[in-house]
Amino acid sequence: MNLSKREFMQVLGAGTMAGLGMGTYAEADAATAAHGLYDIPKFGNVSFLHMTDCHAQLKPIYFREPNVNLGIGSMKGNLPHLVGEHLLKVAKVRPGTAEAHALTYLDFEKAAKRYGKVGGFAHLATLVKRMKASRPGALLLDGGDTWQGSATSLWTNAQDMVDACKLLGVDVMTGHWEFTYGMERVKEIVEKDFAGKIDFVAQNVKTNDFGDQVFKPYVIREINGVPCAIIGQAFPYTPIANPRYMVADWAFGIQDENMQAMVNEARGKGAQVVVVISHNGMDVDLKMASRVSGIDAIMGGHTHDGMPVASIVSNKGGKTIVTNAGSNSKFLGVLDFEVKDKKVSDFRYKLLPVFSNMLPADKEMDALINKIRSPYESKLSEVLGVTEGTLYRRGNFNGTGDQLLLDALLDVQGADIAFSPGFRWGTSLLPGQALTREWLMDMTATTYSYATVSQMSGATIKTVLEDVCDNLFNPDPYYQQGGDMVRVGGLSYSCNPLESMGKRIYDMRLNGKLIEADKSYKVAGWAPVAEEARTAGNKQVWDVVETWLKARGGKISARKLNMPKVDGVLPNPGYAAL
Repeated sequence: MNLSKREFMQVLGAGTMAGLGMGTYAEADAATAAHGLYDIPKFGNVSFLHMTDCHAQLKPIYFREPNVNLGIGSMKGNLPHLVGEHLLKVAKVRPGTAEAHALTYLDFEKAAKRYGKVGGFAHLATLVKRMKASRPGALLLDGGDTWQGSATSLWTNAQDMVDACKLLGVDVMTGHWEFTYGMERVKEIVEKDFAGKIDFVAQNVKTNDFGDQVFKPYVIREINGVPCAIIGQAFPYTPIANPRYMVADWAFGIQDENMQAMVNEARGKGAQVVVVISHNGMDVDLKMASRVSGIDAIMGGHTHDGMPVASIVSNKGGKTIVTNAGSNSKFLGVLDFEVKDKKVSDFRYKLLPVFSNMLPADKEMDALINKIRSPYESKLSEVLGVTEGTLYRRGNFNGTGDQLLLDALLDVQGADIAFSPGFRWGTSLLPGQALTREWLMDMTATTYSYATVSQMSGATIKTVLEDVCDNLFNPDPYYQQGGDMVRVGGLSYSCNPLESMGKRIYDMRLNGKLIEADKSYKVAGWAPVAEEARTAGNKQVWDVVETWLKARGGKISARKLNMPKVDGVLPNPGYAAL
């Protein structure tokens, strides 16, 4: 894609969220506000709609964005590592508006009560139909992490999300957590349920034995007479971040060289537009965009960054657009291209928040969701307690929802220290809301959620923390895996993200006493990736936490966050202390 400096500045000005003058609508009723948000003028002749990381959330939810999303080195001060007012400034969005609530943690409780829940496939379906009607031929791309993250997705072996995505009109998708259902189940869905309806693409998933493509690397679809290639990039670190045995026969990886080959091949077959639907994580996408030429846009996921503006990356072949559409069916990205003389000449990008109060539920999708949930409704809605504080997960170091899990593991398992994975999926609850089994499953539902207790030396504990910290803060994005820091209960520590591997974690203490390298400590955790965990006979983590919740007498007090002391990087526009 080649843009002049003048065109580039015009694009930046136009490529922000819809409804920049939301002040006009801030006090309006839902219908008027929706008119301001969702009436997006058509542009160009090729359009892509993008959803990602919905994590099986079929119903509207609350979701608090992070107040900590640190960028270090060259990433400091750049998207996606901006939070709160810093992000709103770049997006040119006024504080206190609906967009500001969708994008940031600011005044979360007050804004959540004002604007209501977000997401929900019935409301997303309404928006998708609206955008497709205004943009004939538009394709809906799904960036993955779609089949995991809820009780019903786990209990139906992902069938609920497969059926919902077919009805939603997904055209092309790639994956990550999908693979945790195992190779056979993934292939069954792709080859049977999706046949003739949804293309599953992943250029970077190959067989271990002969290096054959497991899935189609790309598809070419014609939009209004323009051949468009959509290349898939699955999560490259699936066998590391998730159990290897679930994808034992498959190799992953970033695979820049093969990506370049696929771009060249698609162009050679006549593709005038090349889009990558990626589950790399945004920092990895930005680096890939600088190394691989010929890609018009990378529409990314994995790191759950709702990006209200597109990033433009230069490479030897021109420029590549990089976007990310958040998580939990909370956003829909809209990317419009003007294609002239067989190449992209201009574009517009919008990130539309999905407010359930502003978009009526699509009747057909609503009926499907009710049918899916009906056999499980009483189990899902069982109240395990009422929370007195806000519960959320997202943030580099900890969240109150994770703190609840840690507190439960420490108490029930009788451990000195507890670890909870730095997953970025999981929904939020407001003070006074019922803490149901559904919410607990939203925070814990995986195919390997076994609760564990083990003896670890102080040296091993430090190694664990150092390894995860390097995954998060390695200055080279290609060594990052996109999750957050492991959540820690019982143990206090300090962290300097700017230090080198092995030196970022220090001053580890338990009850005020320094951790001793050669001393053994009782450590609780969950979601082990080791294959032997399958046959160890351990309880599921949700059963452990449910025991703790039911012992609270119906009230769950506000959680006190166990946060590390962060050194070396502050102040930082990706860190807002609360």
